[in-house]
Amino acid sequence: MPPEPAVLDQPTDPGRPRDTVPTAGAAPPGEPLPADVRPPAVTEPADGSTSPDPAADPGTAQLAGRSRRALWWLIPALAAAWLLPLAAQALHATAALPPLVLLATAGLLRAGRSLFDRILLAVVLLLGVTAAAGLLFTVWPWKLQPVPVTGLALTVLALMAAATGRRPALPRPSWTDAVPLALTAVVVRYLATPYVEATDAAQRVAVLMRGEDNLRHLALVDVIGRIGGYPFVDAAAVREHLLSQLVYYPQGWHLSVALLDGFLVPPAAGPRGLAGVDHYAGWTLAGFGLLTLALYWAAQWLPLRLHPLHRVLTAVLVGSLLLGTQLPRLLTSGYPTEALGMTLTVVLGALVARPVNRRRDQLVLLGTLLVGIAFTYYLFLVPAALLVAGWLLVARGRALRGVAGTATVVALCTAALVPVVPLAGLLLADQSEALAATNGPDTTEARLALLGLGGVVALALILAGTLRTGRVWRRYLWVVLTGAAYAVAIAHLTIAESGEAGYYFNKSMHLATALFVVGTAAVVGLVPGAGRRSGRGALATVVYAARAVASTVLVVVTGVTALTATGLVDRNRSLLLAEDVSWAERWVAPDLSDRPRTARTCVDAYRRYPPVPDAVTVVVDQSAGRSYRASICLSSLQGTTAQTEPAIYELSLREPDRTVEILRRITGPVRLVVADPVAGRRIDRLLRREPQLRSRVTTVPAVVAY
Repeated sequence: MPPEPAVLDQPTDPGRPRDTVPTAGAAPPGEPLPADVRPPAVTEPADGSTSPDPAADPGTAQLAGRSRRALWWLIPALAAAWLLPLAAQALHATAALPPLVLLATAGLLRAGRSLFDRILLAVVLLLGVTAAAGLLFTVWPWKLQPVPVTGLALTVLALMAAATGRRPALPRPSWTDAVPLALTAVVVRYLATPYVEATDAAQRVAVLMRGEDNLRHLALVDVIGRIGGYPFVDAAAVREHLLSQLVYYPQGWHLSVALLDGFLVPPAAGPRGLAGVDHYAGWTLAGFGLLTLALYWAAQWLPLRLHPLHRVLTAVLVGSLLLGTQLPRLLTSGYPTEALGMTLTVVLGALVARPVNRRRDQLVLLGTLLVGIAFTYYLFLVPAALLVAGWLLVARGRALRGVAGTATVVALCTAALVPVVPLAGLLLADQSEALAATNGPDTTEARLALLGLGGVVALALILAGTLRTGRVWRRYLWVVLTGAAYAVAIAHLTIAESGEAGYYFNKSMHLATALFVVGTAAVVGLVPGAGRRSGRGALATVVYAARAVASTVLVVVTGVTALTATGLVDRNRSLLLAEDVSWAERWVAPDLSDRPRTARTCVDAYRRYPPVPDAVTVVVDQSAGRSYRASICLSSLQGTTAQTEPAIYELSLREPDRTVEILRRITGPVRLVVADPVAGRRIDRLLRREPQLRSRVTTVPAVVAY
C-alpha cells in the first residue's frame, strides 16, 4: 500500500451536514481541505497530511483530568443504567431498550460526519461487542435476559463516558440522513414481497425452504435462545439439542438475533416452532437491509463532499447494483451469516481507506470489526486482517501516537478474541475440509463480476488516484484488490483440492462484488457538481447553468450505464448475470416447484405429531429429496435436529434405499410420517419383508392439501 497519513480527518462539524462545508478554496473531492477552511479542531502537519488535533483526541493526562471532573454525575448514571431497564420490563416495553443502547453508544462516539454516519458506526460497533460479550452471557447466570444485558451495556457506557470525559451528543439530523433510510426501505420492502404475499405459515415456510440452510440457521437461533449463549462453549452438553455440524459453526449472527428477539418476546421454555419462523424471516431481511445501509454508507464515506445530486445517484447505483448482481442470492440460498460478515468487512474496508478523525475511535472500531467478523463469518477474516495490518504498517506508528494505552488494550483484546471461533472450527470440527466443497451455486456470475465490474472499478479508481492525486482512492483501490486477490487465491486453493473453483470461491466473490459496488457508487463523487456561482452577471449565470447541465448529463449517463450493466434496463445486455432473470427477481417471484407441498407436509406433521421422547420422527415421501427437505423442516421446528441427524444426513438419495438405511441406522423407536401413498406401500412391503422392525417402527399419515 502507498504511504499515507495515519488518520485522515473528516472536515465537517458533527452538527452540520456535509453539504454545508465551506467551499472557498476547497480541495477536489477525495483530498484534505486547506487549513483556512478546516474547522478549528484540525491541524495541518508540515508534510501535508491531515491528522487530529491533540485537543480533539486528548492524551492520558487530559483524560484523567476530565475523568475526575466527571465523577459527580457517574453515580446517577450508574443508577439509571439499571433503573431504566427495570422500568421498561415493568411497563412491558423492553423493545425500547436496544434503541436506547444504540443512541447512547452513538452519542459517545465522535467519529462520523453526520447522524447517519454515527448511527451506522454505532451499530457495527455494538454487533462486534455483542459477539464477544456472548462468551460472558453464556456463563453468567442471567444468560440473555434483557434487564441484565441492558444494565451491563449502559454501565459500561457510563464508565467509558467518565473515563474519556465525553458527554452524549449527536449531530443534528439533516435531509441527507433520510436518503439511506429511503433506499433501504425500498430495497427491503421489495425483497419482503414473498413473505408479505404469503397467506399462511406453510407458504412462509416454503419461502424459507428455497435455501435449506435457512432451516438449520432457524434451529441454531432457537437453541441459542433457549440455552442463553454459544453452544460451542459447552459442546458436550448441547449435543442433545443441536445438529453436530452446527455446534462449532460461527454463531455471532445467531446470538445477536436471539438476544434482540428476547427483547421482543418472552423467552420460551421449549422450541418456538412456527412462532419463530416469522421472526427469523424478519431478522434475515433486516440483515440484508443493514448490508444495504453499509454499502451506501461506504460509498458516501469515501468522497470528501457530495452534491445533493450525487447523493441521490449514489443511492440509485447502490440499490441497482445490489439487486442486479448475485448478492440477493444470500437470501435465496439462506446465507444470513455471510450477509452480516460482509457488512462488517465492507465497513472495515471503508475505514481503512478513509479513517475517522479520532485515533481511539478508529482503533476501537477496527478491533471490534475484526472480532465481529471472526465470530460471524471468519472466511472474510483473512482479507479484513490484511487490510488492518496494511493500514498499521503504512501508518508507521503515527496512528498510535498519543494513544498507546488504548492501542495496547485493543490489541490484547483483539488478539485474545479473534482466534476463538476460527480455532474451534478448524481444530475441533475440522472445518478446513469445507474448502474442497464443489457443490453449490454455479461460479459463472462470480467470474463475470470479477472480470467485468471489477475491471471497471479498478480502472476508475486508478484514474481517480492518479489524475486527482487522491490518497483515499488509492487506498480503496488496495481494498478492492485485496478482496479480489483473496477470491482468486480461494479459487486456486479449491482447484488444487478438488479440481475446480467451487463453493467458497463464490462466497469470497460475494465480498469482492460488494466492494466493487461501493467503488462504483463512490466514483460518482468525482463527477463535477454544479457548484456555486462564482460571480454575478450573465457570464456567471451561463457558466453555472452549463456546469449544472453537464453534471446532470454525466450523472444520468452513469446511472443508465450501471442499470444496463446489471440487466435492470435491458436483460439481453446484462454483463453480470448468467441468466436473463436476476437473483432479486427469482427471490421476489420464485419458482418453488414442489416446495409448497413439502412445506405443508412439514407444517401438518408439526401440528399433529409433537415430538416423542426417545423416538426419532422423520418424514417419508415419494421421492428421497422431498423426504430429506421435509424431515429437516420438521426437526428444525420441533427442536430435534440432534436426534434426527442420523436419519437425515449422509443417506442415499434414492428410495426405497433411503428408508432402509434409516431403519438400519436407528436402533431405537422410529416414527415415520408417511406423506404419500406410494411411500406408504413401500414401507408396508419393507415391514412384511422384515417383520422384526414392527416392534419399534410406527407409521402415521400426513394430511396434505394439494
